[in-house]
Amino acid sequence: MLYDLSVEPMEEVLVEEEISDTDTGDPAHLVVYNDDHNTFDWVIECFIEILDHTLEQAEQLALIIHLKGKATVKTAPKSVLKPKKDALVDRGLSAVIEE
Repeated sequence: MLYDLSVEPMEEVLVEEEISDTDTGDPAHLVVYNDDHNTFDWVIECFIEILDHTLEQAEQLALIIHLKGKATVKTAPKSVLKPKKDALVDRGLSAVIEE
């Protein structure tokens, strides 16, 4: 068997693909952490305006966050949560998306 030695070996390239969770619909969790600088009223207002929570939901979540240190405030596909997380962070809240 003869081999053509003039041919360059193929270079292996790893390509990172962004996988969208909208394809799978897997839910993610928007988690807000307690802090020492935002007031209850401000957190409640943010939850109502950004997350479309009722006053009662927003109050309960603010209290849970205060007492337990964090709470899941919304569950949805990551693509839905990302702009909401960004809006909460822009208003000074400590928020992350967990899958």
